[in-house]
Amino acid sequence: MSKQKVFQPQDINGILPPLATPFDSDENVDAAVLRREVQYMLEQGVHGLVPGGSAGEGYTLSVDELRQVVGTTCEEVAGRVPVVAGVIVNSTRQAIERSKALADLGVSALQITPVHYIYKNDDEAMIRHYGAIQDAVGIPIIIYNVIPWNYLSVDLLLRMMREVPGVYGVKQSASDVKSLADLIMRCEPGNRIYAAIDALLYPTFALGAHGAISQILTAAPGPCVELWKLVQAGDHMSALALHTQLLEMWNAIAGDNRLSVTKYALALQGVPVGSPRAPMAPASGQQKENIRQALAKILGDRMLQPAA
Repeated sequence: MSKQKVFQPQDINGILPPLATPFDSDENVDAAVLRREVQYMLEQGVHGLVPGGSAGEGYTLSVDELRQVVGTTCEEVAGRVPVVAGVIVNSTRQAIERSKALADLGVSALQITPVHYIYKNDDEAMIRHYGAIQDAVGIPIIIYNVIPWNYLSVDLLLRMMREVPGVYGVKQSASDVKSLADLIMRCEPGNRIYAAIDALLYPTFALGAHGAISQILTAAPGPCVELWKLVQAGDHMSALALHTQLLEMWNAIAGDNRLSVTKYALALQGVPVGSPRAPMAPASGQQKENIRQALAKILGDRMLQPAA
Protein backbone atom coordinates (compact mmCIF):
# COMPACT_ATOMS: atom_id res chain seq x y z
CA MET A 1 0.00 0.00 0.00
CA SER A 2 1.38 3.43 -0.92
CA LYS A 3 1.54 6.10 1.72
CA GLN A 4 -0.34 9.36 1.52
CA LYS A 5 0.51 12.74 2.96
CA VAL A 6 0.27 12.68 6.76
CA PHE A 7 -1.41 15.78 8.17
CA GLN A 8 -0.54 17.19 11.57
CA PRO A 9 -3.17 17.07 14.35
CA GLN A 10 -3.82 20.81 14.12
CA ASP A 11 -4.75 20.29 10.46
CA ILE A 12 -7.50 17.76 11.22
CA ASN A 13 -10.54 20.02 11.45
CA GLY A 14 -13.98 20.49 9.94
CA ILE A 15 -16.29 17.87 8.45
CA LEU A 16 -14.81 14.37 8.80
CA PRO A 17 -17.40 11.79 7.72
CA PRO A 18 -17.05 8.20 8.93
CA LEU A 19 -17.12 6.11 5.78
CA ALA A 20 -19.79 3.43 5.48
CA THR A 21 -18.05 0.18 4.57
CA PRO A 22 -19.54 -1.17 1.32
CA PHE A 23 -20.35 -4.89 1.33
CA ASP A 24 -21.41 -7.11 -1.54
CA SER A 25 -24.19 -9.69 -1.30
CA ASP A 26 -21.82 -12.10 0.50
CA GLU A 27 -20.85 -9.41 3.06
CA ASN A 28 -17.35 -9.05 1.63
CA VAL A 29 -15.76 -5.59 1.38
CA ASP A 30 -16.47 -4.02 -2.01
CA ALA A 31 -13.35 -1.99 -2.73
CA ALA A 32 -14.66 -0.53 -5.98
CA VAL A 33 -17.71 0.99 -4.29
CA LEU A 34 -15.51 2.20 -1.43
CA ARG A 35 -13.42 4.14 -3.94
CA ARG A 36 -16.60 5.59 -5.38
CA GLU A 37 -17.74 6.62 -1.90
CA VAL A 38 -14.42 8.31 -1.17
CA GLN A 39 -14.63 10.28 -4.41
CA TYR A 40 -18.21 11.31 -3.65
CA MET A 41 -17.21 12.58 -0.23
CA LEU A 42 -14.31 14.57 -1.69
CA GLU A 43 -16.61 16.05 -4.32
CA GLN A 44 -18.85 17.28 -1.49
CA GLY A 45 -15.92 19.22 -0.03
CA VAL A 46 -15.30 17.24 3.16
CA HIS A 47 -12.19 18.06 5.18
CA GLY A 48 -11.15 14.50 6.06
CA LEU A 49 -12.37 10.89 6.11
CA VAL A 50 -12.72 8.28 8.85
CA PRO A 51 -12.75 4.63 7.70
CA GLY A 52 -13.31 1.79 10.16
CA GLY A 53 -15.42 3.72 12.67
CA SER A 54 -18.81 2.83 14.13
CA ALA A 55 -20.67 3.92 10.97
CA GLY A 56 -18.13 1.87 9.02
CA GLU A 57 -18.94 -1.24 11.07
CA GLY A 58 -15.33 -1.33 12.22
CA TYR A 59 -16.41 -3.54 15.10
CA THR A 60 -17.26 -6.28 12.55
CA LEU A 61 -14.08 -6.05 10.47
CA SER A 62 -11.16 -8.46 10.75
CA VAL A 63 -7.67 -6.99 10.96
CA ASP A 64 -7.11 -7.77 7.28
CA GLU A 65 -10.45 -6.20 6.30
CA LEU A 66 -9.71 -3.08 8.33
CA ARG A 67 -6.34 -2.79 6.65
CA GLN A 68 -8.02 -3.20 3.25
CA VAL A 69 -10.62 -0.52 3.99
CA VAL A 70 -8.13 1.96 5.42
CA GLY A 71 -5.53 1.27 2.74
CA THR A 72 -8.02 1.67 -0.10
CA THR A 73 -9.24 4.94 1.43
CA CYS A 74 -5.70 6.29 1.72
CA GLU A 75 -4.90 5.32 -1.86
CA GLU A 76 -8.03 6.97 -3.24
CA VAL A 77 -7.60 10.12 -1.12
CA ALA A 78 -4.00 10.45 -2.35
CA GLY A 79 -3.03 13.08 0.20
CA ARG A 80 -5.87 15.50 -0.45
CA VAL A 81 -7.37 15.35 3.06
CA PRO A 82 -6.47 13.65 6.36
CA VAL A 83 -7.50 10.04 6.94
CA VAL A 84 -8.33 9.02 10.53
CA ALA A 85 -8.62 5.26 11.04
CA GLY A 86 -11.06 3.73 13.51
CA VAL A 87 -9.99 1.14 16.08
CA ILE A 88 -12.82 -0.50 18.05
CA VAL A 89 -11.65 -3.38 20.24
CA ASN A 90 -11.78 -4.74 23.78
CA SER A 91 -8.18 -4.85 24.99
CA THR A 92 -4.90 -2.99 24.79
CA ARG A 93 -3.35 -5.98 23.02
CA GLN A 94 -6.00 -5.92 20.29
CA ALA A 95 -5.75 -2.15 19.91
CA ILE A 96 -1.98 -2.37 19.43
CA GLU A 97 -2.38 -5.22 16.93
CA ARG A 98 -4.82 -3.21 14.81
CA SER A 99 -2.89 0.02 15.11
CA LYS A 100 0.33 -1.69 13.98
CA ALA A 101 -1.53 -3.19 11.02
CA LEU A 102 -2.40 0.35 9.88
CA ALA A 103 0.91 2.04 10.70
CA ASP A 104 2.43 1.85 7.22
CA LEU A 105 -0.60 3.18 5.35
CA GLY A 106 -0.04 6.86 6.10
CA VAL A 107 -3.05 7.60 8.30
CA SER A 108 -2.89 10.96 10.04
CA ALA A 109 -4.51 9.77 13.27
CA LEU A 110 -6.31 6.89 14.96
CA GLN A 111 -9.79 7.14 16.48
CA ILE A 112 -9.84 4.66 19.37
CA THR A 113 -12.68 3.73 21.72
CA PRO A 114 -12.18 2.84 25.35
CA VAL A 115 -12.62 -0.92 25.78
CA HIS A 116 -16.33 -1.54 25.71
CA TYR A 117 -17.41 -5.00 26.84
CA ILE A 118 -19.51 -4.32 29.99
CA TYR A 119 -16.68 -3.43 32.37
CA LYS A 120 -15.76 0.02 33.68
CA ASN A 121 -12.04 0.77 33.82
CA ASP A 122 -10.54 3.19 36.32
CA ASP A 123 -8.66 6.29 35.25
CA GLU A 124 -5.19 4.80 35.61
CA ALA A 125 -6.15 1.82 33.43
CA MET A 126 -7.28 4.18 30.69
CA ILE A 127 -4.06 6.19 30.95
CA ARG A 128 -2.08 2.95 30.55
CA HIS A 129 -4.28 1.78 27.68
CA TYR A 130 -3.85 4.83 25.49
CA GLY A 131 -0.24 5.30 26.53
CA ALA A 132 0.66 1.75 25.47
CA ILE A 133 -0.97 2.20 22.06
CA GLN A 134 0.88 5.46 21.51
CA ASP A 135 4.18 3.89 22.58
CA ALA A 136 3.64 1.03 20.13
CA VAL A 137 2.83 3.02 16.98
CA GLY A 138 3.51 6.72 17.55
CA ILE A 139 0.43 7.81 15.59
CA PRO A 140 -1.69 10.70 16.98
CA ILE A 141 -4.80 9.48 18.81
CA ILE A 142 -8.35 10.78 19.11
CA ILE A 143 -10.27 9.28 22.04
CA TYR A 144 -13.71 8.19 20.88
CA ASN A 145 -15.74 8.85 24.03
CA VAL A 146 -18.94 6.92 23.37
CA ILE A 147 -19.12 3.79 25.55
CA PRO A 148 -21.93 4.23 28.13
CA TRP A 149 -20.49 1.95 30.81
CA ASN A 150 -16.94 3.14 30.21
CA TYR A 151 -17.74 6.81 29.62
CA LEU A 152 -14.66 8.93 30.31
CA SER A 153 -15.02 12.08 32.40
CA VAL A 154 -14.02 15.52 31.22
CA ASP A 155 -11.26 15.62 33.83
CA LEU A 156 -9.81 12.30 32.65
CA LEU A 157 -9.97 13.29 28.99
CA LEU A 158 -8.17 16.54 29.69
CA ARG A 159 -5.60 14.69 31.79
CA MET A 160 -4.91 12.20 28.99
CA MET A 161 -4.44 14.98 26.47
CA ARG A 162 -1.95 16.59 28.86
CA GLU A 163 -0.09 13.50 30.06
CA VAL A 164 -0.14 10.93 27.25
CA PRO A 165 2.06 12.04 24.34
CA GLY A 166 0.22 11.77 21.06
CA VAL A 167 -3.27 11.83 22.55
CA TYR A 168 -4.39 15.15 21.14
CA GLY A 169 -8.15 15.02 20.67
CA VAL A 170 -11.56 13.77 21.77
CA LYS A 171 -14.59 12.75 19.75
CA GLN A 172 -17.38 13.59 22.18
CA SER A 173 -20.54 11.55 21.72
CA ALA A 174 -23.60 10.37 23.66
CA SER A 175 -25.61 13.60 23.11
CA ASP A 176 -23.53 15.20 25.86
CA VAL A 177 -23.27 18.85 24.80
CA LYS A 178 -22.37 19.98 28.34
CA SER A 179 -19.25 17.81 28.44
CA LEU A 180 -18.34 18.91 24.93
CA ALA A 181 -18.66 22.57 25.96
CA ASP A 182 -16.48 21.93 29.03
CA LEU A 183 -13.84 20.21 26.91
CA ILE A 184 -13.75 23.09 24.43
CA MET A 185 -13.49 25.62 27.25
CA ARG A 186 -10.77 23.79 29.20
CA CYS A 187 -8.59 22.10 26.56
CA GLU A 188 -5.15 23.31 25.52
CA PRO A 189 -4.76 25.26 22.24
CA GLY A 190 -3.18 22.27 20.50
CA ASN A 191 -6.03 19.91 21.41
CA ARG A 192 -8.95 19.17 19.11
CA ILE A 193 -12.52 18.48 20.26
CA TYR A 194 -14.77 16.89 17.65
CA ALA A 195 -18.56 16.81 17.90
CA ALA A 196 -20.37 13.51 17.43
CA ILE A 197 -23.87 14.66 18.36
CA ASP A 198 -25.76 14.16 15.11
CA ALA A 199 -28.92 16.07 16.02
CA LEU A 200 -27.04 19.13 17.29
CA LEU A 201 -24.20 19.92 14.92
CA TYR A 202 -25.08 23.60 14.72
CA PRO A 203 -24.86 24.37 18.45
CA THR A 204 -21.66 22.33 18.78
CA PHE A 205 -20.07 24.29 15.93
CA ALA A 206 -21.27 27.55 17.48
CA LEU A 207 -19.66 26.50 20.77
CA GLY A 208 -16.33 26.18 18.99
CA ALA A 209 -15.95 22.47 18.22
CA HIS A 210 -12.97 21.93 15.94
CA GLY A 211 -15.00 19.71 13.65
CA ALA A 212 -17.34 16.75 13.61
CA ILE A 213 -17.11 12.99 13.12
CA SER A 214 -20.64 11.60 13.12
CA GLN A 215 -23.03 9.49 11.09
CA ILE A 216 -25.16 12.32 9.73
CA LEU A 217 -22.05 13.56 7.93
CA THR A 218 -22.01 10.22 6.11
CA ALA A 219 -25.65 10.49 5.11
CA ALA A 220 -25.51 14.15 3.99
CA PRO A 221 -21.90 15.30 3.57
CA GLY A 222 -22.61 18.31 1.35
CA PRO A 223 -25.15 20.02 3.63
CA CYS A 224 -22.91 19.37 6.65
CA VAL A 225 -19.99 21.05 4.88
CA GLU A 226 -22.30 23.96 4.11
CA LEU A 227 -23.36 24.18 7.76
CA TRP A 228 -19.72 24.25 8.88
CA LYS A 229 -18.93 27.05 6.44
CA LEU A 230 -21.94 29.11 7.54
CA VAL A 231 -20.96 28.93 11.21
CA GLN A 232 -17.32 29.73 10.45
CA ALA A 233 -18.53 32.78 8.47
CA GLY A 234 -20.78 33.89 11.33
CA ASP A 235 -24.00 33.51 9.32
CA HIS A 236 -26.00 32.04 12.18
CA MET A 237 -29.43 32.79 10.72
CA SER A 238 -28.71 30.65 7.64
CA ALA A 239 -26.96 28.05 9.79
CA LEU A 240 -30.01 27.72 12.04
CA ALA A 241 -32.28 27.22 9.04
CA LEU A 242 -30.00 24.48 7.69
CA HIS A 243 -29.80 22.94 11.18
CA THR A 244 -33.57 22.55 11.16
CA GLN A 245 -33.43 20.62 7.88
CA LEU A 246 -30.60 18.44 9.15
CA LEU A 247 -32.51 17.76 12.36
CA GLU A 248 -35.52 16.61 10.34
CA MET A 249 -33.21 14.37 8.38
CA TRP A 250 -31.63 12.90 11.51
CA ASN A 251 -35.09 12.22 12.92
CA ALA A 252 -35.71 10.15 9.79
CA ILE A 253 -32.47 8.21 10.37
CA ALA A 254 -32.41 7.74 14.13
CA GLY A 255 -33.20 4.25 15.41
CA ASP A 256 -31.49 1.03 16.37
CA ASN A 257 -30.93 0.24 12.67
CA ARG A 258 -29.85 3.76 11.73
CA LEU A 259 -26.83 2.41 9.87
CA SER A 260 -29.20 0.63 7.47
CA VAL A 261 -31.03 3.92 6.88
CA THR A 262 -27.75 5.78 6.42
CA LYS A 263 -26.59 3.26 3.83
CA TYR A 264 -29.91 3.65 2.02
CA ALA A 265 -29.41 7.44 2.05
CA LEU A 266 -26.04 6.98 0.34
CA ALA A 267 -27.61 4.70 -2.25
CA LEU A 268 -30.10 7.50 -3.04
CA GLN A 269 -27.09 9.70 -3.77
CA GLY A 270 -25.58 7.22 -6.21
CA VAL A 271 -23.26 5.40 -3.81
CA PRO A 272 -24.60 1.82 -3.49
CA VAL A 273 -22.81 0.70 -0.32
CA GLY A 274 -25.10 -2.28 0.25
CA SER A 275 -26.54 -3.39 3.54
CA PRO A 276 -24.94 -3.66 6.99
CA ARG A 277 -23.64 -7.02 8.11
CA ALA A 278 -26.13 -9.34 9.79
CA PRO A 279 -27.97 -9.29 12.07
CA MET A 280 -28.83 -5.58 11.79
CA ALA A 281 -32.39 -5.09 10.54
CA PRO A 282 -32.73 -3.54 7.08
CA ALA A 283 -34.42 -0.19 6.59
CA SER A 284 -38.19 -0.57 6.57
CA GLY A 285 -40.41 0.74 3.82
CA GLN A 286 -41.50 3.62 6.04
CA GLN A 287 -37.90 4.46 6.98
CA LYS A 288 -36.95 4.51 3.30
CA GLU A 289 -39.80 6.85 2.48
CA ASN A 290 -38.95 9.12 5.42
CA ILE A 291 -35.30 9.45 4.46
CA ARG A 292 -36.18 9.88 0.79
CA GLN A 293 -38.42 12.82 1.65
CA ALA A 294 -35.87 14.36 4.01
CA LEU A 295 -33.08 14.04 1.46
CA ALA A 296 -35.22 15.47 -1.32
CA LYS A 297 -35.91 18.50 0.84
CA ILE A 298 -32.32 19.12 1.81
CA LEU A 299 -30.57 18.10 -1.42
CA GLY A 300 -33.12 19.04 -4.07
CA ASP A 301 -31.81 18.25 -7.53
CA ARG A 302 -28.49 17.00 -6.10
CA MET A 303 -30.09 13.58 -5.55
CA LEU A 304 -28.50 11.37 -8.17
CA GLN A 305 -30.61 8.28 -8.60
CA PRO A 306 -33.33 6.14 -7.06
CA ALA A 307 -32.38 3.22 -4.81
CA ALA A 308 -34.06 -0.13 -4.43
